[in-house]
Amino acid sequence: MIPFRFIVQQGKNMKKVLLSSLIGIFSFVTPVIAEDNALTESERTDGWKLLFNGKDLTDWQIDKWNPESISVEDGAIKCHGKPSMIYYSGKRKNVKDFHFAADVMTRPGANGGIFFHTKYQDKGWPIGHEAQINQTQKDPVKTGSVYIVKKHLEAPAKDNEWFHYEIIVKGNRIETKVNGKTVVVYEEPTDVKGKRKLSEGTFGIQAHDPGSIVLVKNIKVKLL
Repeated sequence: MIPFRFIVQQGKNMKKVLLSSLIGIFSFVTPVIAEDNALTESERTDGWKLLFNGKDLTDWQIDKWNPESISVEDGAIKCHGKPSMIYYSGKRKNVKDFHFAADVMTRPGANGGIFFHTKYQDKGWPIGHEAQINQTQKDPVKTGSVYIVKKHLEAPAKDNEWFHYEIIVKGNRIETKVNGKTVVVYEEPTDVKGKRKLSEGTFGIQAHDPGSIVLVKNIKVKLL
C-alpha cells in the first residue's frame, strides 16, 4: 500500500510542474512590446528604423506656413492649428519602396494626413500622395484612403483611441492598413502624370485646420 503522505507530496509536485509549464507557455506566446518611440530587438533585426524620438523634432522640419501648428506633446507629434506641414529630414528622407508604420489618435472632428513620396516646401499642401486621417470630420473621405486616387468612406478607427496605421509602397502598388487590416489597395496605372504619381521622397504630417487635433507617435519605416 502507498503511504497517504507520499500521494499528497506527489500531488503537490505535479501542481508545481503544471504551474511551471503554464508560465513557460504564456511567456513564450506573449509578444515583446516596445516602449513608445522605441524599437524592439526583433524590429531592429528586421530592418526597421525609428523616425521620431518622442522628445523633440530632431530630423524633422516644419514649414514656414504656420509653424506654430506643430508641436510635441506627451511623446507624440501634435498637429493643431492653421494649415501647416512637418517633413522628415533625416538620413532616410528619400525613399521609394517602403513599409511605414505609426500610431495615430484623432480628436473628434479632426482631419489630417500622412504624406509620402513628397518633399519639403515652405508653404502649401505638398506634392506626393496622402494617406488620409479622418474618422468624424465632415469630409467623406476617411482614414485609410489614398486621397484623391482611392477613397474609403467608412472610418476604420475611432476618435480618442490610438490606432496602428501602416502604409506599404512597392512598385506601382500602395496598400494601407489600420490595426492590421487592409483598408485600400491602389495600383497606379502606367499613364499617370503630375504630382499624384508615385516616385520617391520623404514623409510629411499635416496640420489641417484649427478645429483638428491629430497625434502621431511610434513613427518607423522599413525599406523594401
